[in-house]
Order: sequence, then structure tokens, then C-alpha cells
Amino acid sequence: MRPPRLHGVRLQHARRWGLALLLAPLVLPAPATAGKEPRVPGSERMSNERTSTHWAYAKRVAPIRRMPVPTARTIARVRELTEDGLPEVYVVLRRWRSPYGHTWLNVRIPMRPNGQQGWVRASALGRPALVRTRLVVDRGRLRATLFRSGRRIWRSRIGVGAPGTPTPAGRFWIRERLQVQDPNGIYGPWAFGTSAYSILSDWPGGGVIGIHGTNQPYLIPGRPSHGCIRVPNDRINRLARLMPIGTPVRIL
Repeated sequence: MRPPRLHGVRLQHARRWGLALLLAPLVLPAPATAGKEPRVPGSERMSNERTSTHWAYAKRVAPIRRMPVPTARTIARVRELTEDGLPEVYVVLRRWRSPYGHTWLNVRIPMRPNGQQGWVRASALGRPALVRTRLVVDRGRLRATLFRSGRRIWRSRIGVGAPGTPTPAGRFWIRERLQVQDPNGIYGPWAFGTSAYSILSDWPGGGVIGIHGTNQPYLIPGRPSHGCIRVPNDRINRLARLMPIGTPVRIL
């Protein structure tokens, strides 16, 4: 069977959906490292990724740089669509306005290796939206918990990646929300695309980690997957009503 594009299986309906800074009184921010926020004096925190998280759709293709400086190294480019052809989503961590009037946003980047972040001009993204939800996936206890404003509102036993194809740990977010055409199929009635990537980079769609239902509930709790997070169908139906796009996902 052809693996899904969302970890990826193709869901048929998814298609519908020059000079540095010229003057030097400015103290340049320290370079970013994977998974850590660059130190930029005067920047404003936009998300704590627990009770308050801002996210934005891509507006145009633009470079994502290591620092909020026009000549800083480009580490990625804003892309308008996900692997499944849906609008791409970026979590906005910080905002900084340069002395020359340019607003920069520190964003998490959906790319390999997992955990990358960088700076992009605010004009490259749409207006940030706010979510107050957070999903915590505990691979040791085989349990996922959704919080809203710090209060638990959903919990489920889950299936995660097998030892040879583990579900990656780290900080991610929900990029896609897809209703599956066959709710009784192997992916259940709903699937969420995350910003996490599995070790299976040769899979169609690049091995995006999904959170989805299942027609094999007897394998939950357990470690039966190639990296995706499996949820019983009754629980994924409820999760689809509670978890919006942009929700941060913490995989322990």
C-alpha cells in the first residue's frame, strides 16, 4: 500500500483546500541555534507555547534568515503550501522592530532537521492569529493531553513510532487539519499534519508526522507506527472539535 502523504498518505480532498545596516550603533543579535531563540535585545515575546501562541499563514515566498539583518545567512525560505497542498503555517515566537523601521518575526520552521527557527520580515506572513491550546504527547506513558489556557480538556491513550521508526521528540505545531474521506480506513476519520518529520525522508511528502485515527484500535496503547501518532477514532473525533490549527505540540 502506498504510504500516506500526511506521514505521508495522499488524502484526495487535500488539493481543495547589500549593506548590513550601514551604521553600527546597533548591536547585532547573537546567532540562533537549533531549538533556541536568538538573543535579540528589545524583541517582544509573542508566544509562550503553553497558554498563548501566535501563528500566521505564509503570504509570500521570502528568505528566513539566521538573524534579523538583511545580510544574514538564509537558512530557509517561507513556503506558501504544505506537502499536502494546504496553506503553510508558521509559529511566531518573537517580534522585533529594527531602528530602520523594519519589523522582523522569529518563527519556527517546518523543515529538516526538526527544531529549526529563524527570522523573517513580517510582510512575508499574514496577520498572526492566537491560540490558547497546547497538545502534550508523552511517548513513555503512551498518552496525549490537550490543554486550553493551562486546563486539561482532552486526554487519550495513543500509539507512537516503533523503536526503529520513533516518533521524534521536540517542539512542533499543528499545520493541517484534514477530514478523511473513509472514516473506517486505516487513518480513521480525522488527520492532523504536524511540523515534525520522521526519519523516513524518502516517503512521499517527506515523512511528515501525522496525528490520526485508526482501524486497529487494539494496537493502542503501543508502538506500532512509522512515527505517526495513532488515536482511537472516538477520541480523534473529539480532538477535531477542540484542537485548532497553530496549536503547539510538545512531544516528550
